[in-house]
Amino acid sequence: MTIALPRELRRERLANGLDVVLYPDRTLPLVAVNLWYHVGSKNERPGRTGFAHLFEHMLFQGSAHVGTNDHFRHLQSIGGVANGSTWYDRTNYYETVPAHQLDLALWLESDRMGFLLPALDQRKLDNQRDVVMNERRQRVDNQPYGRPYERLFELLVPPDHPYHWPVIGTMEDIAAATLEEVREFFTTWYTPANAVLTLGGDFDPDDALDRVARYFGEIPGGAAPERTRHPLPPLAAPVRERVEDAVQLPRIYLAFRTPPFGTRDWFAASLLSSVLGEGKSSPLYHDLVYGRQIAQDVAAYVYPTEEIGIFLLVATAKPGVTPETLAEALWDHLGRAASSPPAAADLERARNSTLAGIYGHLETLDHRADQLSMYATYFDRPDLAWQEAERYLELGGDELAAFAGSALARAHGVELTVVPDGGGR
Repeated sequence: MTIALPRELRRERLANGLDVVLYPDRTLPLVAVNLWYHVGSKNERPGRTGFAHLFEHMLFQGSAHVGTNDHFRHLQSIGGVANGSTWYDRTNYYETVPAHQLDLALWLESDRMGFLLPALDQRKLDNQRDVVMNERRQRVDNQPYGRPYERLFELLVPPDHPYHWPVIGTMEDIAAATLEEVREFFTTWYTPANAVLTLGGDFDPDDALDRVARYFGEIPGGAAPERTRHPLPPLAAPVRERVEDAVQLPRIYLAFRTPPFGTRDWFAASLLSSVLGEGKSSPLYHDLVYGRQIAQDVAAYVYPTEEIGIFLLVATAKPGVTPETLAEALWDHLGRAASSPPAAADLERARNSTLAGIYGHLETLDHRADQLSMYATYFDRPDLAWQEAERYLELGGDELAAFAGSALARAHGVELTVVPDGGGR
């Protein structure tokens, strides 16, 4: 299938190792600047978790030539927008600015890449550590179903696997982070040799590359970090656990290891998750929420993670429904998915919804740039962003059933049941 978008790509690598992807699109007078560092929570170690997420905050706290909080102030003053995010496998920072303000965005990103450490002091670390610890309280520790979600990953992978600990880190590790350790983490991972910079929008590629070289070219590249892969087969035996939490209704989590993002089986897992649980017309929703009315909500999804894939089914019980009843209903649907291909209407609905999401993202400069950065980072192939839709079009119902039979059997799954502790919320 041909995507009717400008698809001209230019890729260059600066002498210091910075990978540059240029995607000109003159449709609107805007430029998306998207910078991926190939570092996430998986590059931490037990006892020292949360550093990647902490740096998502620290990089907005000023650098040698940019004052505290001035990154946002500079961009907002010219009508630009910016943000960042942290994941298991990467950290990214992005801006969308008027095309004639490209220099400002490049200067801001290059200054914090090359000159963050001179501005990093104990006061800033303490300040942002408090912010992150408060974020953890709000999102995890004091959030219904927050901590059990982390427990799910502790059951799914062994303690030495980099997906075992949460992206946000543990409260103890965040509190214990020292300035020296934080500096060392930045020096190791936030270098040109470990980054992909994508520009998408209204610019001349030769001129844009000259500007990138002007701002980033003199930053020392650093050594390319050593990487160790951590693949895992499906679980050899089922895992079941029941935990109490300050919640009002029981919730069931079923989790499975799958092949990692980018593999054919990962795309099969993704499409199957949409078949089973995306939208109110899906079999899970139609049966458990509308039909038998044993669930308040139900969802299925797969994580786009680099080391292994993670397939999840999550459902919250209706008042008066036992978690055992709901769990058996979920297992029954997985059994059906393995025994026969999905109904043609369900497969078409899921595929159409998935493709609509892909095409919708490709319509916007910022998401397009992010996809190019992702595929360049993980696979050294930014052009794979244009081929993602085709990966879903290649899959048939028989292949989805075969995947469910091999990867989503009860013998390979984690079943985590969360029940009210008596206090509720």
